[in-house]
Amino acid sequence: MMRNKTQRWFAGVAGGTALAVTALVAPAQAAPAQEHADTQAMLDRYQRQAGPGAAVHAGDGAEAWTLSSGSRGVNDNGPLTASDHFRAASQTKTFTATVVLQLFDEGLVDLDAPVERYLPGVVTGNYDGTVITVRQLLNHTAGLSRDTNGAAANPDGTYELAELVRAAMDETPQSAPGGPTKYSNVGYLVLGMLIEKVTGQYVGDAITQRIIEPLGLSETSFPAPGERALADPYLPGYQGLRIGGFYFWIEATTMIELSLYSSAGAMESTLEDLARFYRALLDGELLSQDALAEMRTTVPFSPEYPDGYGLGIRSLHLSCGVVAWGHDGMSLTGHASLTMVTDDGRFASVVTNANISPQDPAALDVANAALCEGQS
Repeated sequence: MMRNKTQRWFAGVAGGTALAVTALVAPAQAAPAQEHADTQAMLDRYQRQAGPGAAVHAGDGAEAWTLSSGSRGVNDNGPLTASDHFRAASQTKTFTATVVLQLFDEGLVDLDAPVERYLPGVVTGNYDGTVITVRQLLNHTAGLSRDTNGAAANPDGTYELAELVRAAMDETPQSAPGGPTKYSNVGYLVLGMLIEKVTGQYVGDAITQRIIEPLGLSETSFPAPGERALADPYLPGYQGLRIGGFYFWIEATTMIELSLYSSAGAMESTLEDLARFYRALLDGELLSQDALAEMRTTVPFSPEYPDGYGLGIRSLHLSCGVVAWGHDGMSLTGHASLTMVTDDGRFASVVTNANISPQDPAALDVANAALCEGQS
């Protein structure tokens, strides 16, 4: 089994695990699919520590297949499918980064320019926008705080990007600009503001018009402020905990106001659409080769591990000797997911319906098993 000590660093937008108890159910067990027995076994092990259910959608340019383990929810013993809608959480960051790199391709954004050039007077307080660059925001080396706290909501309970960023400027920096990788949702909120300033569009509209519509991602969307419901069919999300062989869950699918996450983690998608997006991204359908090279230039998680983080995308060295690229996400709506693709067209997209991130095995191990099937 592949192990990677950077897994816990890569944790999306979720905070803690809720302890409220509303149901007590034992996990349903799916029989391993014979043609994908090793991946099914890894998925089953993962699901036993994750949500009520888990699934992986994988394949290559010639075929695709989906495995499910556990159940869709506490009142639904059916399997998870590749067309179920869920919150992609921090996989949103790759969409945001892609739009910024499209603006780079168009000559509208310089990756090594200070963010002050595009958002004067925005990155202030405990930070210096004349020093922090666009590239540092994209690869989490800007030193901004991980999350924003104390932002004032609008009367209807929604949040403005500018207010979220303003509230974060009093937070203690995680490091100096250009220092080690320090995961920051705030940095991607700033990038959302940058997109809005340069394009003159709401960030969700920019992502929709530049990525979702051209790729035909009909099951993917960026929610409008106040929009919490998922499209049908949807995967219920849960917060909860485990005691022995039992689950205690509370449904959280529509519990969270998604404008609080915005360009850092608000989007809805499916396993099928996410696989399509990342494959198209690596195939050059969205960016020039120069921009892709910038995106895939990584900074290390730590000196002793080969995997790193690029511009809105991470690398994963697989046990079969190749490198995969993608992102993960975890949301307080009760969804945790991961999508990884290789240069030769293989893909694996994983989801579980709880905001739990098991480490032994992790979602990365499930993706590794699927991507390395049949590889020597």
